Amino acid sequence: MEFLPHDVIEYHILERLDVETLLRFKSVSKQWNSTIQSPNFKKRQLIYHRRQSRQDPYVLLVSVHDGSAHNSVYEALRTLPVDSSSSSSVSAQIPTCWENKLYQVCNTSCDGLICLYDFDDMPSIVVNPATRWHRTFPPCNYQLVAAERSKRYAEKIKRGEEDDDAYNYPIPSPGFGKDKINGTYKSVWLYNSAKLGVNNNTSTCEVFDFATNSWRYLVPASPCLILHTQAPVYLDGSLYWFTASSDDGEYSNDGETMVLSLDLHTETFQIIAKAPFLHASDLKINMSNLNDRLCVSEEKGLNQVIWSFDSHHKTWNQIYSIDLTIAFSLCGRPMLALVPLAVLDKDKLLFYSREFGDAFVTHDPITKSYVLAAQTPNRDAYAVYYFPSLISIL
Repeated sequence: MEFLPHDVIEYHILERLDVETLLRFKSVSKQWNSTIQSPNFKKRQLIYHRRQSRQDPYVLLVSVHDGSAHNSVYEALRTLPVDSSSSSSVSAQIPTCWENKLYQVCNTSCDGLICLYDFDDMPSIVVNPATRWHRTFPPCNYQLVAAERSKRYAEKIKRGEEDDDAYNYPIPSPGFGKDKINGTYKSVWLYNSAKLGVNNNTSTCEVFDFATNSWRYLVPASPCLILHTQAPVYLDGSLYWFTASSDDGEYSNDGETMVLSLDLHTETFQIIAKAPFLHASDLKINMSNLNDRLCVSEEKGLNQVIWSFDSHHKTWNQIYSIDLTIAFSLCGRPMLALVPLAVLDKDKLLFYSREFGDAFVTHDPITKSYVLAAQTPNRDAYAVYYFPSLISIL
């Protein structure tokens, strides 16, 4: 290798290698380490592998219990490789420095980065599961208010008092994504603020910009209420939420369920085209990013239909129809609506059980077949689909 020019090594060899190999190759020389650590190389390596589909995707499993309920050792994070040609996959534990702290996870990844959070006054975490890099950032004002109410509720319970209003406030989920123009990453909390008492607006939006390392309020905020029972989805520089028709952020038969978007560069909201699931129950719909397409799955009896949004024609097209009776039989138990995670090779759909989080199934729409791809020890875990990368936030 010493006889090859370094630009040949960088652009024609290193750039084409997977993340695991590159992490080992950092120890070859100081020059290789400097190259692999450079932000420009990290971006090019991710873009190359996403375009060429040269690197297998993974699923990150985030535990939502401490292990005591299942008499098992608590493991905060596990990673599960995804291979459409295999009928089974084995998960592996990712060591973390916060093993004694429970975190929830944002619905979608961005550049191989995943955001963990809690309804507490503890810092949130952005983590790269492939490199083990992580960065903490402070809680937003909503988290501080929620933590204070939680403490007040616990104190009243100890005194034997009741407090019906202690948890009578919105319970949203944050979004995490990237401004495609400036390349800056942002965390966004959008919530219906009428019952929270933060201000008099119908909604409040807090944005954490990693470039400035600070929180700020976005004014004006959303023009409509959001459905708090559903987490936002990141796709191509924007975050997406379902809308709600009541001020408590819950589904109402009297209103319409539509999709709200936030452009992370212009920081403006808009309602995108009306959808065929306008009056769907909040427990029967789920939004996801499938193969860089905004998709919504809707449970209809014993079937689950998946719609894809065509941003050019502003229409929704049905792309999958899942027979839930077959999927349930593979998992060995009835469940709530399945959560679509990714589209694999040859349009195979990967989804998992939202109710238990330990069973993963693939569906081939051409052969109409279903395969139990994996079962993991992570009962009650949330799953996030991601491509391994070297990306970190400076």
